[in-house]
Amino acid sequence: MTTTDTRGAPQRNPVLPSWIRPLAIPTPFVVGPVNAYLIEDEPLTLVDTGPNYSVACSSIEIALAGHGRRLEEIGLVVLTHQHVDHLGLAATVKARSGAELAALEPLVDFARDCRASIAKEGEYQARVMELHGVPEETVRTLREISAAFTRFGASVEISRPLRDGDTVELGRHRLRVEHRPGHSPTDTLFVEDDERVAFVGDHLIGHISSNPTIQRPPRGVADPYRRPPALISYLASMARTFDLEVDLLLPGHGEPIVDHRQLIDHRRRLHRRRMNRIERELTAKPRTAHSIACTLWDDVPLTQTLLTLSEVLGHLDLLIADGRAREVEVRTGLGYIAA
Repeated sequence: MTTTDTRGAPQRNPVLPSWIRPLAIPTPFVVGPVNAYLIEDEPLTLVDTGPNYSVACSSIEIALAGHGRRLEEIGLVVLTHQHVDHLGLAATVKARSGAELAALEPLVDFARDCRASIAKEGEYQARVMELHGVPEETVRTLREISAAFTRFGASVEISRPLRDGDTVELGRHRLRVEHRPGHSPTDTLFVEDDERVAFVGDHLIGHISSNPTIQRPPRGVADPYRRPPALISYLASMARTFDLEVDLLLPGHGEPIVDHRQLIDHRRRLHRRRMNRIERELTAKPRTAHSIACTLWDDVPLTQTLLTLSEVLGHLDLLIADGRAREVEVRTGLGYIAA
């Protein structure tokens, strides 16, 4: 879901406002712990929950106890996006506390049958991988791995669907809802304008670059030939975030971000360099996106196949939009050549 980016903007270690309590929740994933946040307000509010994982559940209980709170006291849960390390435990939290659950409207159907939604996402990604040259055996293995991850999600009914521009009113604070598709179709920021703080999930992370992965459209026909351009969406979303008048971004992983504009500028440069590098791999002879990925990363673990393919396809989308590349049909599916 993310790629390493050790050249990001240097970050200080800011003191969080007293009404925000960070909760580091362990996950079974390579990305490591996920950040949930407790908002001390009325109602007592939790931003994200961690995965449906016994260790995560115990950890969140212990973390809450450290702040003199219990899981049963949570009155509202807000979710930043659809990935299981952020929403998997929502059903447990809701069942034990009776909390209202708020999330972006497109997330409602996804969460209602979470495991089926994850399975459909995996099926769609497999079709896209095959179309772009990933060997059938690799795709089959990745589908088996993906299927094993469905257990970290759990179906839950979202009782309060949100739209871009809505406001979640708490006793002393107001959280403005900002839709930021890219890393996932449902990425959502919750912005407290008066305090100049934003909860940003995986939209922007300080120490790693959020990967806009191949994504199944939340609604409509999931046609692998008409794949949503995730990186183009993500860059547009980052441009909106650049304009936010905030001092502190609280991400889903890693440390708080204190200079989001510097970090976004760095990420934009990174994507421009990657796009130019991929353009140099294009010739008059069609190449599949997977073959380009294998050239750029010659020793990639099998589990990173989807991420590297997503990276290449995202930059090919940019090159096509800029008139510098073309998509053509090849024997195995789709290929790309210089324009």
